Amino acid sequence: MASMTTSHSVPAPLRATRALEQEASLDVGVDALQPVADAIAASPFAPWLRGERMGHAVHPVMTDLPIGFFVSSTALDLLGGKATRTGADRLLGLGLLSTIPTVVTGLADWATASRETKRVGVVHALANEVAATAYGISWVARRSGRRGLGVALSLVGGAALGVGGYLGGAPGPRAQARPEPGRG
Repeated sequence: MASMTTSHSVPAPLRATRALEQEASLDVGVDALQPVADAIAASPFAPWLRGERMGHAVHPVMTDLPIGFFVSSTALDLLGGKATRTGADRLLGLGLLSTIPTVVTGLADWATASRETKRVGVVHALANEVAATAYGISWVARRSGRRGLGVALSLVGGAALGVGGYLGGAPGPRAQARPEPGRG
């Protein structure tokens, strides 16, 4: 008897990602973001931003920076005590700064992806924007003496970052992110 694949044999997060790929209402976001991505893709730096000159997509490597900084900051917040607060805050700031080149490399890849991948990419970007906003407000809260609120906001940012990270590494988007000379 042939093996049948049922929707229950596909993990729920993957089913959700596949549903996003088919969700035409996300095209509003795709269309809004496309001019920005096109401008990046038309720049003379685009082959470098996509990783064509290195043979490996740059965006997946770049994501390690903000994720690493944010997770390390949270680890110090939760486990380090008062002695590590300055380090946690600096890591948080570095995470925020590293989001800029990470977003640019992501848009360079996204510019030439399939429509389905772009739909998932819009939700990926939105989740990461929620994360960056929470981390940014966390940084401001910490600077204004509201450390408890800052730590709580970092936890919210971490949850959103997890969603964004999953969507960015989902099978469809990952398959579209191969650096090919002359793309875009």
